[in-house]
Amino acid sequence: MADETEAAAETESAPAGAEANAWQETQAAAGGAGPGMDDPADERILNQDEIDSLLGFDLSDEEAGERTGIRAIINSALVSYERLPMLEIVFDRLVRLMTTSLRNFTSDNVEVSLDRITSVRFGDYMNSIPLPAVLCVFKAEEWENFGLATVDSSLIYSMIDVLLGGRRGEASLRIEGRPYTTIETNLVKRLTEVILADAEQAFRPLSPVTFSIDRLETNPRFAAISRPANAAILVRLHIDMEDRGGNIELLLPYATIEPIRGVLMQMFMGEKFGRDPIWESHLATEIAQAQISVDAVLYEAEIPLKQLMRLKVGDTLPLDMRADALVSVRCGDVILSEGRMGRVGDRVAIRVTKQLRKPNTTFAMFEKADEQTKMMEAQ
Repeated sequence: MADETEAAAETESAPAGAEANAWQETQAAAGGAGPGMDDPADERILNQDEIDSLLGFDLSDEEAGERTGIRAIINSALVSYERLPMLEIVFDRLVRLMTTSLRNFTSDNVEVSLDRITSVRFGDYMNSIPLPAVLCVFKAEEWENFGLATVDSSLIYSMIDVLLGGRRGEASLRIEGRPYTTIETNLVKRLTEVILADAEQAFRPLSPVTFSIDRLETNPRFAAISRPANAAILVRLHIDMEDRGGNIELLLPYATIEPIRGVLMQMFMGEKFGRDPIWESHLATEIAQAQISVDAVLYEAEIPLKQLMRLKVGDTLPLDMRADALVSVRCGDVILSEGRMGRVGDRVAIRVTKQLRKPNTTFAMFEKADEQTKMMEAQ
């Protein structure tokens, strides 16, 4: 009986095993996940480079100015400086001006280059400033807002070394862990004044502005001029003095340049910065040829309304003036001159006795416009 029981058990288990094998083959043919798919050896693990690329933290992309992945989505609200094409022209002009000004300031061979122009969030930039550094908060008087200029430590020590007669070819002495002295701070302030003066001249064709230094700070917490989430334009300039130099960064919040946003969005047309001399000459010509009405006023007086209502035909109005009194010549409410009334033939005339009032606008532009009009007619 024992042998018969074992044989029956083997007979029952054989179909069950066959059914399991058939089920596994069916799942494998259908592409399903069988028991063998749960093997950890078959799973693919991402390395650190692939994770950084997925999240958008690739250093090579960041240096190239391109952002991908999650970081691109987070920073999608930032306004690109490329939408303000005139900014690049302004800062290119600033580089040329700084090259000349810093050569005169240091009496050394100075080369200034524009590193990059990017859009950043104010809070992210303040957290990324390498310390020690000097942060100069300046105010744009006409725009009624502030900007920030950051001078890194390498440029500070290089500039001090040059201004105080350091030898070339020797590395500037840096003493870490101490605040900047009064002499060093004053020299950095003087350097910033030179750069801001050049920035005023660079912005002058677009909008006259005055940059005045408000304060110097060494702690970024005390140089907050905008909210951390606000967008700003960051301009990095590299100053090279042969074997020494450093970087200076100018930060302009978008709220600061908002008054001239319309001008910055224009396309660059030569060195005119939006001016059109043809239109100016045409406007001057049309103004010079415009016809105006001129009135000769004999006398003006105020009388009561009841006296005016009682006037009848034949009544006489006495004028409180002499027979040889001057007559005022007016254009609207503006008195142009005065003269004496007379007669030329059958017409009443006025002889001008006083010089015309000099207008605020000179006649040079009208004369120039007439010359250009004659030249165009001759052609």
